[in-house]
Amino acid sequence: MRNTLKFLAILTAITLPLVAEGSDTKGKYFFKKSCKSCHVAGAPGKEITPLSKTQAQWKAYFAAGKHNKGTEPLNKVGKPEQLMDIQTFLTAHASDSPQPMTCG
Repeated sequence: MRNTLKFLAILTAITLPLVAEGSDTKGKYFFKKSCKSCHVAGAPGKEITPLSKTQAQWKAYFAAGKHNKGTEPLNKVGKPEQLMDIQTFLTAHASDSPQPMTCG
């Protein structure tokens, strides 16, 4: 089981850049610029970091295209290319990713 998990982590690390279309670096910048004002501890949108979800959960969130508990379209929060970058950043550093992190 442990070897299988290591293999999957390595496979994900190798293939993620090939699958993701956005920029991890730009995504971190846009997340801090556009999302952190509402998504910090004590804010109305509660604290959100890449660690808040797994990779599959982040992908499902962006695939659904809904924000603010499903009350508004995600595209109202940013331009499509910015959202792709944010998705890349959040997914690449999700709680189950090979490189989990907060957005510090």
